[in-house]
Amino acid sequence: MPGEFAARKLKEKRKKDRWSDSKYVKRMRKKAGRLQDPLEGAPQARGIVLQKKGIEQKQPSSGIIKCARVQLLKNGKVVTVHMPKEGAVNIIDEHDEVLIEGAGGAQGGPVGTMVGVKYRIIKVNGVSLKEVIKGKIEKPQR
Repeated sequence: MPGEFAARKLKEKRKKDRWSDSKYVKRMRKKAGRLQDPLEGAPQARGIVLQKKGIEQKQPSSGIIKCARVQLLKNGKVVTVHMPKEGAVNIIDEHDEVLIEGAGGAQGGPVGTMVGVKYRIIKVNGVSLKEVIKGKIEKPQR
């Protein structure tokens, strides 16, 4: 039997017991969430459209959600992004520079039946996507 007061055993016990402290738990979970966030805590991020694709909705809804794979400029991570409004899929092309933000789901998650889609496009090549869809502004070419 290893010594009751051996250093390794004391260290492991102390490490395990820290999780009973609510403040420690809260701090560690916050840190873990920050590491997984591709936007790294920022409200918006710029990226380049790699590919356009359609994603099926989860049950009981049916339909294809128009999405794009976007590579973020700040860290190179690739995320799936929703193209909101009708006609956005015709405006946004591959290699366009887009500005993305959170889609607005609970606790930073997906909205409704859009599985795995947590972000949406708000600007294309520095111009508001809404304005381009309405026809008020023309999308600049890169």
